[in-house]
Amino acid sequence: MKVWEKIWPILLIFGVLGAIFGASAYSGSHKTREDLLHQQEIINNQQIHKLVSMGKPVIYLYPEEKTEVAVKLDYDGELTATYPDYRNGWQVMAMPDGTLYDRFDGREYSYLFWEGTCPGAYDLSKGFVVKGEDTKDFLQEKLAFLGLTPREYNEFIVYWMPLMQDHPYNLISFQQEAYTDLARLDISPAPDSILRVFMAYQPLDEPIEMEPQQLEPFIRTGFTVVEWGGAQING
Repeated sequence: MKVWEKIWPILLIFGVLGAIFGASAYSGSHKTREDLLHQQEIINNQQIHKLVSMGKPVIYLYPEEKTEVAVKLDYDGELTATYPDYRNGWQVMAMPDGTLYDRFDGREYSYLFWEGTCPGAYDLSKGFVVKGEDTKDFLQEKLAFLGLTPREYNEFIVYWMPLMQDHPYNLISFQQEAYTDLARLDISPAPDSILRVFMAYQPLDEPIEMEPQQLEPFIRTGFTVVEWGGAQING
């Protein structure tokens, strides 16, 4: 028997195995590319409708003089935590430096805190793709530009940075109507200026192309109310 007649079955087996594993590898690679393209298409066109936990919205009150203020939250969801206690609203004595005294327990507070869950639609068609390791620098820059004071944006960053920095990338988009339509504030006396910053972010394994979001700075005038919060959107 000739040599090639002895080895051709072996070569045939290796050829079949190579074709199988090669196709499998290609299929896996192709699926990864398809997944990435699909994710890009969804993000570029989406309004995400999900039950989202709104993380640590806090409300600062800065009247021009010592003022008794009533704050009510009309929320399209379920409150899971408040501080001080939300008794069909908050009633506080507010100082110009932001210090608050609750009218029910008499204690001092830095802000009004609430959290809740709510089904909502978030628009992630525009935003910023940021490396996890760059979270701090990005938030310092953008939050200061939006109008948060160092005290306010430092408290924002201390809460959110640990949740974001270990992801390879994050898609970050600041929500306006998508947030304020879900969580409406009724404040008496009415503030002269109000800033409500709500960050929605989605962790990413790889960067994607994203149209940058246009942000506008906030000017404080008279009795000013500032709120910040956020939510992680899982893809």
